[in-house]
Amino acid sequence: MSITSYANQYVLDLVAYQPGKPIEETARELGMEPERIVKLASNENSLGPSPKAVDAMVRAASGAHIYPDGASFELRSRLAADHGVSFEQTVVGSGSSEIIELLCHAFLHPGIELMAARHSFSMYPIMCKLFGAKYVEVENKADWSHDLMGMLKAVTPATRLIFITNPTNPLGTMVQQEEIDAFMAQVPDHVVVAFDEAYIDFADTKPDTMKFVREGKNVVVMRTFSKAYGLAGVRAGYAVASAAVADLLNKARTPFNINLIAQAGALAALDDQEHIARSVEMVKRGRQQYYDAFKAWGLDYIPSQGNFILVKVGRGREVFDKALAQGVILRQMDGYGLPEYIRITVGTQKENARCLEVLAGILGK
Repeated sequence: MSITSYANQYVLDLVAYQPGKPIEETARELGMEPERIVKLASNENSLGPSPKAVDAMVRAASGAHIYPDGASFELRSRLAADHGVSFEQTVVGSGSSEIIELLCHAFLHPGIELMAARHSFSMYPIMCKLFGAKYVEVENKADWSHDLMGMLKAVTPATRLIFITNPTNPLGTMVQQEEIDAFMAQVPDHVVVAFDEAYIDFADTKPDTMKFVREGKNVVVMRTFSKAYGLAGVRAGYAVASAAVADLLNKARTPFNINLIAQAGALAALDDQEHIARSVEMVKRGRQQYYDAFKAWGLDYIPSQGNFILVKVGRGREVFDKALAQGVILRQMDGYGLPEYIRITVGTQKENARCLEVLAGILGK
């Protein structure tokens, strides 16, 4: 009898998270130099990390034989000061994806429900199913944004977690302050609302969700250093929450869950706001670069508040494969239920131009 027959059924039924195809793997398969590969699949920052963060991580590496500060005191203290909360209201994780897992550890079990919008981050259903809970998906509005009132109507006594991805991945849409305020005024006390704000730095407007934490509501605001800060490779994220919720998450996390180098890099990155500004400006210019091309080609796309754009190409998987064969890595959307679309990370002007050149050839534009 196979050992898998003894495994939890909800683990056996899982489809593992599929990250963007790595540059090195693509280079090996195509027989190309890695420098010739353009990766626009994983919403990474093409400018890379702040030089200040790199220097801090290099210095920290000399102490890699010592365990990191398990409480991440310096980083959490800085985050608490930046957001006007107490140290006890902060949680750090190996990327914000670990914060999602910690929330599931704290609140999910069979018979309990996690709610999110249609076409949201694929880690939500994966984690939900891993804990044997029920995943409730609410359709978006006509403009592809979250239907917060629809979510309220779907709440039951079993609903424990609601994820609001703002801006949402992979759609790039946002819900604004007025909608959020109306939603939060009616959320029952037994529900924890998690605002996943991984892409908030790229948004034109930034709703204030931290105020709900300061008001003591059951709210978690999640952020990451993987996107605008350019530290995807070291895995650093954080959350700000009510003291009661933060305490639960800190109890659920593993010891030393954010390593020495990640702590040093994240802390230094917070001091380089000029780098963040350059990264955001690159993305805003690049988004317009794509919009202009898609309009000229007559392609439907969703205006984005993130560092990526979802565009309708008709045969997403085919376009993905053809672009990949030419050394441009995009993200096909079958796993998100959007097979006619591809998602493109906004990179440097040169990377964007190469992507558009390849797409023009594939689509006959």
